[in-house]
Amino acid sequence: MKVLFVVSGNNQYYDVAPFIRSQGESLAQEGIEISYFPILGKGMLNYLKNVIPLRKYLKNNPVDVVHAHYSLCGWVAVLAAGRIPVVLSYMGDDLFGSHTALHKRSFASWLLILLGKAVQPFLSAIICKSQQMADAVSRKSICHVVPNGVRLEQFKLYDKSLRKELGLDKDKKYVLFLGDPSDNNKNVALVEAALEILNRPDVELLIRYKVSHDAVVKYLNAVDVFTLCSFSEGSPNVVKEAMACNCPMVVTKAGDAAWVVGDMPGCYVSPSYEPEDFAQKLRLALQYAEKNGRTKGRERLLALGLDAKSIAEKVIGIYQTIANKKRCIKKTEATPVHSS
Repeated sequence: MKVLFVVSGNNQYYDVAPFIRSQGESLAQEGIEISYFPILGKGMLNYLKNVIPLRKYLKNNPVDVVHAHYSLCGWVAVLAAGRIPVVLSYMGDDLFGSHTALHKRSFASWLLILLGKAVQPFLSAIICKSQQMADAVSRKSICHVVPNGVRLEQFKLYDKSLRKELGLDKDKKYVLFLGDPSDNNKNVALVEAALEILNRPDVELLIRYKVSHDAVVKYLNAVDVFTLCSFSEGSPNVVKEAMACNCPMVVTKAGDAAWVVGDMPGCYVSPSYEPEDFAQKLRLALQYAEKNGRTKGRERLLALGLDAKSIAEKVIGIYQTIANKKRCIKKTEATPVHSS
């Protein structure tokens, strides 16, 4: 089976987002022939300029399914694909908008939400990363909840001796925040305020953004506690990546983070966005790290079926279902109707 991924190509650091590339590679390992079409240009009007180039690409490179990642890519795919089935994976903000604070969205977000919903009638299948996202979809009959998987072989387990390589003090306690600190939705202020409440000179906050995949893996192995503070997410990959590295953590209820964490010892969900609540959970996570070191998060990922192979099998099942429907339609159209 041949599948074309239609993706945003507007990031200056990579041609395809790492988690999308990872999904493509896991599908390829299961025998699916994956190719990529990056969308260039930002905003709906610039996205639409890619419709004709994509149509030409599909004419010269036929595929069985077009899989768009992000609703604006979905529009380009729908307008270019003709009779080829289109699958759309929502990312999160294309269903919920971009949050500037708790329960507050930017004006542009509302247009994105509207466009994200308006494309649904033209799709053959919808993939949502969490049940919360699926609840926001109107065409529930074609909606599938399939979180992103984690390629466990990419997340090696190290001991803390690598702190020297990262320039970290072997005797300090480190709390990690992975994300853009200028992004209001990522809410770095929450962990900063929580650490002020804890008032522990031996604990230091590490903020890392735009670092390599290898560096992310090493930091998740080297630190004591990982934190996710976001107001809104789809299915935050970084939580699963931290679980893959057996890292203790404190997360908010953004996306499916609370479900992924579950009741795993050493992993805590803040009941609110109040710094006092987050600080209380952070205190517990630090105590766990001091006493026990690492969690068994990797085992939980496997139990939840969030390894890349299991997720790839679910996605392939969706492809096969819509491809079979297309064949049935073609067969029906080709059958002559005889009048009596």
